[in-house]
Amino acid sequence: MWFNGRVTRARTRFAVLAAASLAGGAAGVALAGRGLLHRQAAAARRVIGKPLGEQAIDADRVWKKKYGAPLDLLLLGDSIAAGLGAERPKETLGGRLARALAKETGRAVRLRTAARVGSESSMLGAQLDGLPPTYRPDVAVIVVGGNDVTHRVPVADSVKHLEEAVAALRERGAGVVVGTCPDLGALRPVPQPLRALGSRASRQLALAQESAAVAAGAHAVSLAHVVGPFFITNPDEMFSLDRFHPSALGYHRTAKAMLPSVLAALGLREDLPFGHRGPGDRR
Repeated sequence: MWFNGRVTRARTRFAVLAAASLAGGAAGVALAGRGLLHRQAAAARRVIGKPLGEQAIDADRVWKKKYGAPLDLLLLGDSIAAGLGAERPKETLGGRLARALAKETGRAVRLRTAARVGSESSMLGAQLDGLPPTYRPDVAVIVVGGNDVTHRVPVADSVKHLEEAVAALRERGAGVVVGTCPDLGALRPVPQPLRALGSRASRQLALAQESAAVAAGAHAVSLAHVVGPFFITNPDEMFSLDRFHPSALGYHRTAKAMLPSVLAALGLREDLPFGHRGPGDRR
């Protein structure tokens, strides 16, 4: 799914999120709204089809070994960071970024993926704790947030966990790039008003993540702005077979869009395009 996580559970949680968002109206209207949204979620499940499971392809290796002197690239977060939906290692987000980074720098790239399908922001700490104490990545990429939205995690809690992860990575000497929560409004199989409610919640979280990331010393990339339009206008090409996670082309577009900030985090680029913000950027 273009948003992240355990697909079947996330769809059900999505309905709960939307129903709760409508609870401020009259009791009868709220109950009717919840019934409608639950029916819409059930219909979406029938349309979407079988999920891809909860295990992404292992892409961890040294990419472009012949270039030598490898850079260390770390991926943290959820199913997008893990590459669920890709059919080959080189098609995952990590694989795409590693190959592009090697091409730009002329150095090999050692990829390590700590991201796990279904993760919320609260799980970033455990992903970091699972790394060897002496591990020092040159750059870390975090993509997380979709599951926080579908599980109705308060924005303040999500952001706190993200800030802690950025601080821990900075202590390890890593440059950090945060890909903010994708816009759930791109999920065409999800009907209205369910989709609109998810879109609003995901955009609110993305804005909070962006501000927190740059304040904590990370680069931030607004995925809703830099790649979201591709997923909205070309869903058949950008989504995988489950119609929720990126396809090979979807990951290619996402990696290409994030690369400028990855290079900037390594000190190899100064100018940043639209949708990117550097550490301390107060705009």
